[in-house]
Amino acid sequence: MKLTIIYDNTSLREELKFDWGFSALIELDNNRKILFDTGANGNILLNNMKKLNINPTDIQNVFISHYHWDHTGGLSAFLEKNDNVKLWIPPSFRIKGKVEDVSIIKNPVELYNGVYSTGELEGIEQSLCIKTGKGIVVIVGCSHPDMRHILKVASTFGDLYGIIGGMHGTDPSSLKGLNLICPTHCTRYKREIKALYPESYVEGGIGKVIEI
Repeated sequence: MKLTIIYDNTSLREELKFDWGFSALIELDNNRKILFDTGANGNILLNNMKKLNINPTDIQNVFISHYHWDHTGGLSAFLEKNDNVKLWIPPSFRIKGKVEDVSIIKNPVELYNGVYSTGELEGIEQSLCIKTGKGIVVIVGCSHPDMRHILKVASTFGDLYGIIGGMHGTDPSSLKGLNLICPTHCTRYKREIKALYPESYVEGGIGKVIEI
């Protein structure tokens, strides 16, 4: 699995524009590409993709974690470039525009072999889970549901390895035992997480590439 952060509150390169929001591209070993969330602004999303040599038309799936604008604002602009995608959305999100292949994800489910959704937890957000050779990697949008709840559901798909994404007000102690922790976007307690888990902590930011 290869994950590239496309949209985040910070950037690792000057030519990549940071903004409040989150999006990442997940590339699987079978060449499947999944766009996780779309940030807040379509122009920023597409420009960052271009500078990262990511072609929107190569992406087969879009996974929306939750309905908030900073995770869905770039969706319309992306779909103007590529509407031939399978879209996974939680029940609380209502898609605007024409997309033929839309799946509403209510409960934990395997989407493809080794690719899972936690389902919409606590009525607001789903998380994406990818099975790797080292265990399950969880990609989160904002972690509005309690982190222990997210990880408990994710653990039903296999042994947990790591987590990447926005972690809002997550209690750092709830991340104990993970081998990879990359807090991005809205995470309030980055310093505390880094201090508690220095060997597991990975700095995020647009342009960050994580391969597992």
